[in-house]
Amino acid sequence: MSKKIYVGNLPFSASDDQIRDLFSEYGTVDTVSLITDRDTGRPRGFGFVEMSSGADEAIQALNEKEMDGRNLSVNEARPRTDRAPRR
Repeated sequence: MSKKIYVGNLPFSASDDQIRDLFSEYGTVDTVSLITDRDTGRPRGFGFVEMSSGADEAIQALNEKEMDGRNLSVNEARPRTDRAPRR
């Protein structure tokens, strides 16, 4: 069973390939999804990594690890909650 990991405080220059390489040191990476602003297309500084193995090891090793001058925030992703519609 795969585990979804939240990765925050990413440098805006981070790419899917860089994140995949970083996490693949700890196990099998299924997907990498970096979130972008829907209006401007610019990176929002966070994303999600889904791993079928090694997720717990990656979380332990990469939380607070520095990447391009920023300390990553890495933890297990929480389920999405419903929000009120925008006005």
